[in-house]
Amino acid sequence: MGLKGKEYRKLLDPMTEELVGMARWARTTGARIVVIFEGRDTAGKGGAIRAVRDKLNPRQCRTVALSKPSEDEQTQWYFQRYVGHLPHAGEIVLFDRSWYNRAGVERVMGYCSEEQAEAFLKAAPIFEKMLTDDGILLFKYWLTTDQDKQEERLRERLEDPLKRWKLSPVDLAAREKYEAYTEARKEMLRATHTKYAPWTLVDFNDQKRGRLTLIRDLLDRLPDTHVEPLPIDFPDLDHEPHAESYSEMEPIPPFPLGD
Repeated sequence: MGLKGKEYRKLLDPMTEELVGMARWARTTGARIVVIFEGRDTAGKGGAIRAVRDKLNPRQCRTVALSKPSEDEQTQWYFQRYVGHLPHAGEIVLFDRSWYNRAGVERVMGYCSEEQAEAFLKAAPIFEKMLTDDGILLFKYWLTTDQDKQEERLRERLEDPLKRWKLSPVDLAAREKYEAYTEARKEMLRATHTKYAPWTLVDFNDQKRGRLTLIRDLLDRLPDTHVEPLPIDFPDLDHEPHAESYSEMEPIPPFPLGD
């Protein structure tokens, strides 16, 4: 049985406070944090990312979700378009899909050659070793989803006008390539699961439980992030608060509420 909203928030709220503490620690120490979210279509990457960044300063915690490469980007070193999005000191970057596109959708859908895919699998551990050797804290998560759950969520997107934008032609084509994606993932994990940049698989058939599991794992794998917040002097006003004044313009009427 899935978690109810109230129970989910009760479990998530303390971890959200820890995430805020993590961000304060990163800002104080200059730590650079990269979290990669990978998984099949509808796995729940977007919801997991929102759960992580919900209460964090958007100037410190960025989400990177790149579109298809331009003609110029297609001629670059493959990792080049991702390097520019890596964090500076004190910053947290959440990749909604990442350079692992090449090992998954590009390979399965034929957007790259087998030679390019194999070259990527050899180069990715070297690239990630460079990142971690330079001090970047790199976390790689694969969100696992069974095919019946994927079908259920794709159908929900089809029927919900607020979610239909999420349903792309690639998503529809991927339905017939479930096993091909499975084989591509297995090869990717074998080639790129390393001691310095390991993969962590999280069950996202229950998305709320999956978010809680992922966030708990992320927090537990960080070093001690406790940093006391700086005290803030907040004196009382020396006068009664004023209502906001308008000269020539008035605000529009408040939105009408039902009885």
